[in-house]
Amino acid sequence: MKRLILSICALFFVSVLSAQSITTASAYFKTISEYYASLQDYEVDFEITVEKKESAGVLSYKAPDLLRLDYSNPKDQVICFNGDLLTVYLPEASAVLMQQTSKENSAAANLATGQGLALMSRYYTVSYETGQAAEPLDEGSDELVVKFILTKKTASEAFRYIKLCVNESTKLIRRVEAVTSKGETFLFNFYDYRINTGISEQRFVYDAPSSANNYNNFLYSE
Repeated sequence: MKRLILSICALFFVSVLSAQSITTASAYFKTISEYYASLQDYEVDFEITVEKKESAGVLSYKAPDLLRLDYSNPKDQVICFNGDLLTVYLPEASAVLMQQTSKENSAAANLATGQGLALMSRYYTVSYETGQAAEPLDEGSDELVVKFILTKKTASEAFRYIKLCVNESTKLIRRVEAVTSKGETFLFNFYDYRINTGISEQRFVYDAPSSANNYNNFLYSE
């Protein structure tokens, strides 16, 4: 009789697990990465907060590695990556910063791409922040998201951990919170995605004002 009861309990437990369709965090995260890898292009409004300093604008992306950020705050600031050259225009300083990049480094040009997410899962351990079930983005919010937390595997990574909120219905990243080893917090919010609209490659050709001062290879300058 005891064996019969245990067998019934075991069958019931398995049926409950099947009904809930449990998916591991890494497997769920992989589906998000694969979805982003399938996108040809997108535009999205963004807001960035770094230690109470805010900025905003529009991000444009075209597969496999073209990226442009046009800022409304600070007004007219631009970051543009054409696959080989990273250009940053800082209107307040009247400066243009340029950096030639290698193909190896270009894959990590943007977190919100299939390549970027794949790299994150390689160098960070992926887990649910609270569980597989979607929950409000913020307290009282009607927007439901699945919350992930990525913890670095080695001390060499720039961020101690990264929190990602993914919209349950669209599978698109809604929020990223990244905390450095020094405790600095970078908060990214993304709104109103426009997917596969046929963005031209010409969008990623940026001509900075001729009056600005040019600084080449700024990432490696002393």
